[in-house]
Amino acid sequence: MPHISAAAALQICALLSAFPAQYFISQWYGTDSAQRVLLTERIITSWSSFTKSCLSLDAWADCLKLWLSKTRTCLNVGLLILHFRNWYYGEKKAKSGDVEAETHSYFAESTHIRSPKPEYIQFSVGQVIVHKRFGYSGVIIGWDVKADTPKEWLRHKYPPATQDLRDTPHYRILINKANGFGKSTAYIPQEEITIIMGLEVHHPDIKTYFSGYDGTKYIMQPWLKKIYPHD
Repeated sequence: MPHISAAAALQICALLSAFPAQYFISQWYGTDSAQRVLLTERIITSWSSFTKSCLSLDAWADCLKLWLSKTRTCLNVGLLILHFRNWYYGEKKAKSGDVEAETHSYFAESTHIRSPKPEYIQFSVGQVIVHKRFGYSGVIIGWDVKADTPKEWLRHKYPPATQDLRDTPHYRILINKANGFGKSTAYIPQEEITIIMGLEVHHPDIKTYFSGYDGTKYIMQPWLKKIYPHD
């Protein structure tokens, strides 16, 4: 038995239905042959249009191409939006990270390598100090060639009479808990420092910065030594 495609089967059904259609046409429009012929032609024209648009493989292929084209366009637009969103928030995050890094670099916390070491930097990381005016002891964990702080801090710390101190070396200190001073760290100018030996400093963060004490100064951890290679 020969194979009949779906399109051929639909066309055969349409032809077979032509005789009942003619019968109904004659019942609805009487026996006027001109009217029957005109209506029959309309039905044939409509059916031909239907088969071309719905039963033609070319028509279905064109519809599929159009749908794929629209889908591809939507996908491209979606990818562009996604790339723009990632770029925008990526830039925003990077800028936020830069601000954070700048904030954390204050008070001798910057990780840039201090090399060469200027001659006017009199003291070194790891040395134990005593504050000349307040009397507390502590250990140096970092220094800046001049005060590196937020402007508000500088205005509060150095009124007009002492503004010259802003441009002098400043040191970050872990304050000895044995003093009961209340503060855990300090950022002080070079002129307020006196070096002392034979005194160990007690502070919860001491091991983060130093591996031990040799009686004259604290030994820096490797990561800190990389920042201050000449101390």
